[in-house]
Amino acid sequence: MKHSSIRELFDYWNERRGLRAAPERGDIEPGAIRRVLADTFMLGFDRTSDHPFRLAGTRVCAAFGRELKGQAFVGLWAAESKELIRDLLAVVAQETIGVVVSARGENVEGESLDIEVLILPLSHHSRTGARLLGAFAPAETPYWLGSSALGGLTLQTHRYLDPGLAVSATPSLRPPAPIGRIRHGLMVYDGG
Repeated sequence: MKHSSIRELFDYWNERRGLRAAPERGDIEPGAIRRVLADTFMLGFDRTSDHPFRLAGTRVCAAFGRELKGQAFVGLWAAESKELIRDLLAVVAQETIGVVVSARGENVEGESLDIEVLILPLSHHSRTGARLLGAFAPAETPYWLGSSALGGLTLQTHRYLDPGLAVSATPSLRPPAPIGRIRHGLMVYDGG
């Protein structure tokens, strides 16, 4: 995790969950994460609606040039990345494990921006997989961000997060995790 907003939200989520697989939605206090609130979002886990935003911070909305509440999270991604994003969200919700994603977006003028996205599971009324908490943090803040909207995001890499590990400020040198899903601590590959 390269961006401080991402690390701070992960640390807070990890602290709030304690010994549980995921914290309750009601355990998340906006005041406790006020420094990263503008980069934070919450999604409903709803496959039929492509996981709509329930809340989105001001910097997240500004990056896309519109209010995102009620809009599909998967809709922010380019066509070639949508299916993998759906799969990653399903793994986060079903396996109660976080994921950090690096992505690239472009505005209409063709200027690109590297982005780090964190997605974490939340419980809602003791039901895991009902909500997802996340953060969206650009690697830099170009002059046009907020005035020229990003188009479809392209997934670059992703890495599943072990909530038992402490987060360090230095980036990991491990290669990205292979495409698959984690099931009971094992990586499962679909095939024949």
